[in-house]
Amino acid sequence: MKLKVCGMKYPENIKLISELGPDFMGFIFYKNSKRYIDKHDIPTINKNIKKVGVFVDPKIEYLNKMVNKHELDIVQLHGNETPEFISKINNIKIIKAFAIDPNFNFNVLKNYLSCDYFLFDTAGKLPGGNGISFDWNILSDYKINKPFFLSGGIGINSLKKFKRFLNSVISKNCVAIDINSQFEIDFGIKDFQLIKNFINEL
Repeated sequence: MKLKVCGMKYPENIKLISELGPDFMGFIFYKNSKRYIDKHDIPTINKNIKKVGVFVDPKIEYLNKMVNKHELDIVQLHGNETPEFISKINNIKIIKAFAIDPNFNFNVLKNYLSCDYFLFDTAGKLPGGNGISFDWNILSDYKINKPFFLSGGIGINSLKKFKRFLNSVISKNCVAIDINSQFEIDFGIKDFQLIKNFINEL
């Protein structure tokens, strides 16, 4: 099971958390987010850690500029991006995020099969980082054979629940777990020891 640490913001904290060797690090390029990376540069980190740029309904020019400037490996789309918009993104892997609630219609995903991964997050007031979890049993309705990231309020107290999830049939396409707000000292600053403990337990 791969790990993505999202909402990284400050260079020193980025370098510190990179020492734990997560598979992915997420950097938010959405101005309304408290974890918006703004003018902070992404420091040089281990090449084995994939840099994920998180965007919410961006203009294609801005997305391309950030991909090139920060040498991103993956683009994560966390808004209402259309399949037509996604078709304009070239030469980079794409994660399309979906906000899950009890009434979510999984048929919508059929329009996004060109993406490399899906990400399932909790529906909330914000596009992401709401710090709450959804009922993972809803994913029993997910019938598409495409890998996905599991997100939404996952913390150190989620481990027992997550282990049960991994032993279920609905987890067969889950390739990564995405953590963020439950491991923060402050917005965009992650707790090294807490993440280390989580990785050891995982």
